[in-house]
Amino acid sequence: MPKVTQAHLDARRQQIIDAARARFASHGFARTSMPDLVEASGLSTGAIYRYFKSKDQIVAAICEQTSHTLPAELTAASVHGFLEHIRTAEREHGHARLVAQIYAEAAVSPGLAAVVQRQLDDLRTAVAALLPGRAPAEAERIAEAFVALCHGYAQQLAVRGDLDPAPFTVALTAIIEP
Repeated sequence: MPKVTQAHLDARRQQIIDAARARFASHGFARTSMPDLVEASGLSTGAIYRYFKSKDQIVAAICEQTSHTLPAELTAASVHGFLEHIRTAEREHGHARLVAQIYAEAAVSPGLAAVVQRQLDDLRTAVAALLPGRAPAEAERIAEAFVALCHGYAQQLAVRGDLDPAPFTVALTAIIEP
């Protein structure tokens, strides 16, 4: 029997994650069953359970793949571009709805909450690093507000649909300006 390559295993795992990401964004976590994920992925039940023991593990894998593409510097133009990136990700992939589902699940799942908390910590640290010349405590406070407003914008997209980022850009710019 031929040996299955690591590339093949990685591709199957990614196939499951991609199918779950789309299904969770469109139907929600609670309304997605493992049989739904089997159907969406085109794989067998056994294949999915080979990679993941539960939906929680799949959600954690989705979170671990999520990256925030922060601009290299925080200016009004770059902040607007960042929010447009969030807006585009929602339009094209339902990303804001997916994040809303993940946050809701993290509120009742300590394991997932730890993953989300770690990501938020990393994001705040990255934002604070983009605030040169600020005292560390001040940079941390600004980063806290910046991340909260960005996630607020994403949550608004998830609930309200396509939303102009201009008011959020103004608010975020006001927060980061010295």
